[in-house]
Amino acid sequence: MEFLFRFRVSFDDFLPYYQGAATMVEVKDIHGKILWINGRHFRPFVTRDGVKGLFKMTLDKDGKLVSLVKIE
Repeated sequence: MEFLFRFRVSFDDFLPYYQGAATMVEVKDIHGKILWINGRHFRPFVTRDGVKGLFKMTLDKDGKLVSLVKIE
């Protein structure tokens, strides 16, 4: 399964997820489906401006994360 979604959050707002104090991030895919993703998966995409962009998330048949990539 693949999901496309836009995600934008400032560095300060994302800091609790980066530090592990908060865990699950809620996003809405391009079709309106609500997804809950562990914030640790966004760590590679954090800049001093935060996290922003279009992402593609791929899950296996059991719903486990296979990959999370930034498309733009």
